[in-house]
Amino acid sequence: MARLLPICSSSKGNSVFIGDTRRGVLVDAGCSFKALKCGLALGDIPFDAVKLIVVTHEHSDHIKALLQITKHTDIPIYASAGTMKELVRGGYVLDNGNLHECSELSSAPIDMDINWFHTPHDSAESVGYTFSWSEHKIACCTDLGHVTDEVRTNLLGSDSVYIEANYEPYLLKSNFKYPPFLKERISSGTGHLSNNDSADFCAELVQSGARNIILGHLSQENNTPSDAMKAVKERLLSNGMQTEIDYTLNIAPVVNTGKYIIV
Repeated sequence: MARLLPICSSSKGNSVFIGDTRRGVLVDAGCSFKALKCGLALGDIPFDAVKLIVVTHEHSDHIKALLQITKHTDIPIYASAGTMKELVRGGYVLDNGNLHECSELSSAPIDMDINWFHTPHDSAESVGYTFSWSEHKIACCTDLGHVTDEVRTNLLGSDSVYIEANYEPYLLKSNFKYPPFLKERISSGTGHLSNNDSADFCAELVQSGARNIILGHLSQENNTPSDAMKAVKERLLSNGMQTEIDYTLNIAPVVNTGKYIIV
């Protein structure tokens, strides 16, 4: 039985495992190497079940463990050409012969189809991923300032979606700790999805067949789980969709507690 296991999820660290107890894929490695292994273990996933890692972009909250992983394992790592260039240039990975560009994913050592697509984010070449096998299609998409046609085309038709709901607009606006330029960056078309924007897209996703929605990458400073849940539930209810009947809704925890979603 396949699982979607959020290991860490916030503006400070992000990583998600998709697979089962024997083999699967890690999307990003934004916490420490030790925390990754502990998070997997809490979900009853041995670390050697990780057969490859796909990276969305080079920001620190998505790559923290990569250097240690490339030093101590031979797990293949895949990223877009732009992201890979930044990872190598910045010394965030050890070029040990296991670094690959997304264009090589068709030959990745795992029995699922992995596709990638661009996301609008202020990084070198940010991407999201979909994972398909048997009758399943799972999508992971965070760090996007808005939903593009490319994002929409790739995510619609997924049965499980891990999607960003990064900030609540009123909390971001009233956050006196954040300077104006940072608020503008977050809310820009190459920043992050607000709860309202995520809710709008979730309605499209459920209409297209999504049955499991997992909200991830919530800001600890500019959002709360209750705000994110409320925005999505209310928007979907206004479209005639009821939680636990038409779809399930979960929030990815900041730190994994062992809870996973069966997909």
